[in-house]
Amino acid sequence: MLYMRNLLFAVTMALCASLSAYAQDVQTDSAATRVIREYVRFGYFSYSDMLRNSPGYDIAQKKIADLRKAYETELKRNEEQFSKQFAEYVEGQQTFPENILLKRQKELKQLMEQSMQFKQEAKQLLEASEQEVMAPIYKQLDDAIYQVGMERGYSFILNTDNKAYPFINGDQGEDVSPYIIEAMK
Repeated sequence: MLYMRNLLFAVTMALCASLSAYAQDVQTDSAATRVIREYVRFGYFSYSDMLRNSPGYDIAQKKIADLRKAYETELKRNEEQFSKQFAEYVEGQQTFPENILLKRQKELKQLMEQSMQFKQEAKQLLEASEQEVMAPIYKQLDDAIYQVGMERGYSFILNTDNKAYPFINGDQGEDVSPYIIEAMK
């Protein structure tokens, strides 16, 4: 499915390039240029900018930040507990009998393993929570993009993030950001 979508996009872009090149060869506002402008309309916008402007984005980011802070607090507590026990181990190393030293080493090893396991689980849980919290916002934005594309009759809408399109001809494309913002209200 993704392959077909990419192929369709590539064919559409090639067609646009061919038609655009043809229109430039004519060098006038000929019928070919008008056909291109009429039938090959596209929009462009920054997905990340629109995401930040989405209703509920700030609340979602606050929830994620609060959860991240809770995990960081717990990780810090684990590190402090490990540091304290390690300091006690080092301090008593000369005076403890061997069986107590072995027991303390085992406890330190378990604490370290538990801490590493918790850190990994926290990372996974945080990522899952972020996806869950952001899913309705992504859906709302994607629905608004679709709505704008259909209402304005675009062949496609480009995401300009990451400098993917360093030049877009404003005569042939249109910044759809205001329409997307309006559609999300």
